[in-house]
Amino acid sequence: MKQQQLALASSIALICGWSCAIDIHAQEIDLPRIDIVGREVNARSKIPGTVDVINQRQLEILQPLSLQDALKTIPGVNIRGDEGGLGSIPNIGMRGLNPSRSQKVLLLEDGAPIHPSLFISNASYYSPPVDRMSGIEVLKGASGLQYGPSNIGGVVNYLTKTPAQGFKLSGKAGNYGYHLAQIEAGGKSDSNGAIAGINIIKSESNGYQDNGYKMYDILFKGGVSINQDQWLSLKYTHYDNNINTSYVGLRPNQYINKISSNPAPNDYFVTQRNALDVNHSWEIDADTKLNTLLYWSKLGRDYWRQSISARNTNETVFNVCDGSTSCMFGRNREFEMLGIDSRISHAFSVMDMKNEFELGVRLHTESQTNQMVASTSYAKSGKVASHEENKANSMAIFAQNRFLITRDFALIPGVRIESYQQNRHNVFTEKSGSAKNVETIPQVGTTWQVIPELQLYSSVYKGFAPAQLATAINEKGVDQQLDPERSTNIEFGLRGANSGFTYDAALFSMNFSNQIVNQSLAAGITKANGGKSLHQGMELALGYVLGDGWSVSGNMTYIPVAKFVGSSSMGADGKRIPYTPDLTSNLGVNYQKNGFNSLVSLNYLSHQFPDSANTVNSNSIGTVGEIPSITTVNWSANYAMSKSLKLFGAVNNVFNKRYISSRSPDGIFVGAPFNFQAGMSYQFF
Repeated sequence: MKQQQLALASSIALICGWSCAIDIHAQEIDLPRIDIVGREVNARSKIPGTVDVINQRQLEILQPLSLQDALKTIPGVNIRGDEGGLGSIPNIGMRGLNPSRSQKVLLLEDGAPIHPSLFISNASYYSPPVDRMSGIEVLKGASGLQYGPSNIGGVVNYLTKTPAQGFKLSGKAGNYGYHLAQIEAGGKSDSNGAIAGINIIKSESNGYQDNGYKMYDILFKGGVSINQDQWLSLKYTHYDNNINTSYVGLRPNQYINKISSNPAPNDYFVTQRNALDVNHSWEIDADTKLNTLLYWSKLGRDYWRQSISARNTNETVFNVCDGSTSCMFGRNREFEMLGIDSRISHAFSVMDMKNEFELGVRLHTESQTNQMVASTSYAKSGKVASHEENKANSMAIFAQNRFLITRDFALIPGVRIESYQQNRHNVFTEKSGSAKNVETIPQVGTTWQVIPELQLYSSVYKGFAPAQLATAINEKGVDQQLDPERSTNIEFGLRGANSGFTYDAALFSMNFSNQIVNQSLAAGITKANGGKSLHQGMELALGYVLGDGWSVSGNMTYIPVAKFVGSSSMGADGKRIPYTPDLTSNLGVNYQKNGFNSLVSLNYLSHQFPDSANTVNSNSIGTVGEIPSITTVNWSANYAMSKSLKLFGAVNNVFNKRYISSRSPDGIFVGAPFNFQAGMSYQFF
């Protein structure tokens, strides 16, 4: 079936590449989508918060294997170690928030949510391939509230490539059996304003811990001009990934002895996702624009894990699959999401004061099928041991106005109201329950252009994340009467540029009055653990063009305070939040000349604790113990030999530094060792 899908997609690509190229023109066309930063030249200066954008040129220079590799270069972002599949299972944290399954960050693609769900279980099981992206937007601060819940840490928006004229083939290969092939084909038409293209990626690797994967991804994207004021676009994606990975990591002696085999060779994480976005953009007049996004996605996640009989310093002992008792268990879930997000912006003046008003409404519904399947063999099938059917619905309204009080000073108040209902139903026991909440989330921000080279910005806002379904409603269907996760967030910063020098600095504070530890549906729920925590720190980013093709850039994030406040079941008073390094930094030296680019980058991550008790010494099975600081060096290069032919490559962890990247969920996960990739692309026409 996969081969048939790939063959069909390849045929479409060839047809599109040849036929769509007829009657084309070179004018760049922007398909409608929801940006969190914006495409205007001065878009960044209107946002009262920290903004980071990685464009397509920067992605080409970085040559990242995954989106997480690219995000590592952004201040305030912390990536927990890769579980397998080269970044296919994202663990992204921001500003001292635990990165586990990216639950404290809102992830979007072209403005549409890519978490499997937002209110049932927002743990992220999917990350699209970086090779089909044209950029990444990262937004921290009050302005992120308009895009959805669970954005206390920030919002990340992945921007897919706009179809380009012609037909392009790309390929790259590296050690550990890594290789990737990509087809891009597209065209534009003057006759009806149409643009369309397809992007196909097939990638696989043996994995550096013998935890290989096989992935393929198909993206179709197109649009048409309805008239001179309206555009309609459509995007469809299909993703399939089979990763030989597990919750189980190495045990202490396996790590010491540099074992490179898979510690759980029979475990598999299988993901399939289909998604459809329809965007409509209407420029009603010069001052008014309406943008509407209809999004749908369906994600299946089957996680097959062999049951464990014992753990010790030397190994993990698994129950034998001899056909007599259940030994393999599938935590199999299917999510479906449907929503419509419509927002209108209007610029106007009142008593000579300029205003920019935005109003948005989002209707959202989602469902989940959650099953535990038990097998007496290694086959990925068996008897259903538990079964839940869960649903959630929400309606949100967002309003914001930018008052340009003077030509250089703006005040930006806003509010989001989110109403949602969660429903949990156990098919076996017939126990059902529901929970309802309405949350009002205010914000206010300012921007002040002191001089052309310097802008100050600040914001105060209320952070909000709903308690996920398995925490909000217990297994008997009883509403736990939980308040959402709330925090008071403050940010103050400055940014600017002058004579080849760019800078951006920010101070931030996140004070949680109620932080909820969302429990796993697979683990069973007895109660929710809540408590207070405080996060305070600073971010700094600098860049300078030295001349003659040379430039340097660097950033750092310093979080001296990321602690529990008051003792609770979350952690003792004053203990540091797990997976929160107090210092992360990046340094890059780049050379560009005559079509050649070379970047040497250094990444530093200070020590961390994987547990709320901040245990220093490792236990016998490797699940707790201080994670030492990490310093890695990477090198990447690319060269445009002609307009059509490009060569590129990267070497990661140049000095083959061996380090612990994570001790979660169960054991030691080793950071990626020395690895390299090299490839080329050719644009046929």
